Formats: sequence, C-alpha cells, structure tokens
Amino acid sequence: MLRLDDDWVWDSWPVHVPEDTATPWHLFYLHAPRSLMDPELRHDHASIGHAASADLRSWTVLPEVARVGSPGSSDDHATWTGSVVRAPGGRWHLYYTGTSRSTGPYVQRVLRAVSDDLLAWTKQAGTVVAADPRWYALAGDTEWPDEHWRDPWVFADPGGEGWHMLVTARARPEQRPDLDADDLGVLGHAWSADLVEWQVRAPLSRPGAGFGQLEVPQVVRIHGRWCLVFSCLPRELAGWRRSSGVSCGHWIVPGIDPAGPYDVSGAVPLTDGTQYAGRVVDGPDGPVLLAFDNTWGSDGAGTVVDPVPVPVDGLAYRR
Repeated sequence: MLRLDDDWVWDSWPVHVPEDTATPWHLFYLHAPRSLMDPELRHDHASIGHAASADLRSWTVLPEVARVGSPGSSDDHATWTGSVVRAPGGRWHLYYTGTSRSTGPYVQRVLRAVSDDLLAWTKQAGTVVAADPRWYALAGDTEWPDEHWRDPWVFADPGGEGWHMLVTARARPEQRPDLDADDLGVLGHAWSADLVEWQVRAPLSRPGAGFGQLEVPQVVRIHGRWCLVFSCLPRELAGWRRSSGVSCGHWIVPGIDPAGPYDVSGAVPLTDGTQYAGRVVDGPDGPVLLAFDNTWGSDGAGTVVDPVPVPVDGLAYRR
C-alpha cells in the first residue's frame, strides 16, 4: 500500500509510463498532515503528491507536484483531484481542481500544470474550465452549497477527435424540478483539440440516475470493454437508491461508448464503501482498482490500499 507516516493519502490517479522500465506505474495523490487530527480538515490542507512503483504495491515517493498557490491565485485555498495525460509531442499535462479564498471552497475550477519529465511541474495561469450556467448548477442554486466542477478526467477521443474531459458536476434544478437535490449529479463535459483551449459542453449523463454526485469519474477499457467508473457514498444517493440498502463506494457502467452519452441509471456496485475515489489501471496481471481506505478511525485509513483485481464481468462486489 501507499502509506505516509506523517500524512493521510486519499484520492489518487494513475499514469502508466512504459518507457520507465524500473517503475512504469506512477500515482498522483492528495495528501495532508495527520497532525490535523480531524480527517475532515484534510480537504482544506491538501497538496498533490507523486509516487512510482514497479508492481502497484511498493511505492517510492517522488517530489511533490503542487501545493496551495500564492495569495490571489486560483488555487490559494486548496488543490484537489485531477488527472495526468501526455500530449502527442511528449509534454505532460496535469488537470486538477482548484479553489480560491476569494470565491470560497464551495466554488471549484479546473486548472492546469505542465511538465516535460513528470517530476518538475509548472502551473499555468488562469482557469481551464468552469461550470457553465447554461447546463450546470452554480453555488447557491441547490440545497447542496458547492459549485461542483471538480475531479477532471481527461482522455483522448478513441476516434482521434481531440480530447474529452469528464467533470463532477450538478444539473441546474430548474431543468428537473421534479427531482430532489440528491438526484442532480451529472458528468460535466468539456472538449479540446489541443489540450490547451477547452470548450464546455452539455453533460454526458442525465440527472435522475440516483446520484447526488459522481466523484472521480473515469472512462477506461476493462477486459476489452469500455466502462465508466465513479464514486458515490450511500449518504449521497437519492432516496430511492438509498432504500435499496446498497453500501457501495465505487460504481461501474460497463459497455459504454467512451465519447458518451452515458446511461448512469444502469450503474452497479463495484466495491463496498470501505474503499473510495479509486481509478482502474492495467497492472502486471490485468486491470486493478487503486483506491484509498475510507474507514476513518481505523489504522489503515488514509492510505492507498493494495490493488483490487477487476474481474472479467466488471463486478468485484456483490451485495
């Protein structure tokens, strides 16, 4: 597992670097001091760390990637979850969530940093994308206070048509006045031709699928099938999903068109609620889920646990 003596580790996102023959798997992750004592405080003290591994089990911690920005910057409150991709020319792009003191922690934006070697990163000025009120709820629009626009997952269009970005977002309540606030979670969408300039587009999923939020989304190929993987805790499900009694952390929608749209109403559990905010990566023996231990108060909490194999049928957990 990835455990830091002095820090909690939670959300993470993997990158496979095949030319790095010694440690081909890299992991970027959020971390914050255990000295805070209260795990809930970690969100206001998060930095982005980096580790590498030969087997997805033993990790070497590398130089930190990003910390809270200088006063007045777009991330001078916190740096949260993101993803890393490599452009055709070889440059690495980190897209991450930033919150600022000027707008408060409830307003989230996608920011960007670049690197030529995965080790030294330079933040880029300005916001990459923000919630567009044509489609997405802003702060104060619903009973949930956040302006959800976080956890960007960027991937190349399989047909060669640029790049897609999935974002944790929420639909505007007036679009579906028949729904409760905990049923408005959607997958926000942006598109780019060059990984620099981005266009915010309509969501790739519909509200009413039973999720208050679809966190740390990922589109990934598992055993030859494209799948959507995301996280949502039981307390953040719509009432009709909570009534089923499912205790789940990760959800999966198998057999999707990677470019969307996605029918999230067909999501089924992937793991129980003891693990959260994981992503799937192709390991030495097949696809595995890397997630953090979400059992706060236990000795293992705040660590990235050993990889969990994802079976051929895509379901690692059944009630």
